[in-house]
Amino acid sequence: MSKGRMEAFSDGVIAILITIMVLELHAPHGTEFADLKPLASVFLTYVLSFVILGIYWNNHHHLLQAARAVNGRVLWANLHLLFWLSLFPFGTAWMGGNHFAPVPTAGYGVVLLAAAVAYYLLQRAILELDGPDSALAAALGRDLKGKISPVLYAIAIPGAFVSRWIAVGLYVAVAVLWFVPDRRLELRTENG
Repeated sequence: MSKGRMEAFSDGVIAILITIMVLELHAPHGTEFADLKPLASVFLTYVLSFVILGIYWNNHHHLLQAARAVNGRVLWANLHLLFWLSLFPFGTAWMGGNHFAPVPTAGYGVVLLAAAVAYYLLQRAILELDGPDSALAAALGRDLKGKISPVLYAIAIPGAFVSRWIAVGLYVAVAVLWFVPDRRLELRTENG
């Protein structure tokens, strides 16, 4: 399979996940702005999940642009990532629908942590295939953001039982950290 085909499949899966999440947003029965208030946690969780899925989509694109090729191990690593991303609609609905209660908020963090680990494993599989002298290896360097993110998620999961706002704040902090695409990969693919 070509890396373009793998990327197209992944793009389709992510688009479906975003569609599923937006279908979970139900209009209020009233006609006043006050009728939207009970939906605030659902909407805010949707926005966070949409941004995080967008970050994965964007970085996945740059990762595959920098990759030389894919093999069976890369394909399975990609499916592993897509599995955890496919749980975003569930985690989003559970956390938002329960107004950031501790268990759903921690559960959302488990999905975020597992997706971050899966993305790391995908990177490693591609790096192993491309070699240590590849453009991807040079672009990633020490990959501090990739190492910090799972640590913050791991702190947020038990943090949800102390304060839901600690957990949500850490989830938002990781999203902000990644909001700007990884320019190292972008520059390497632009410069050949």
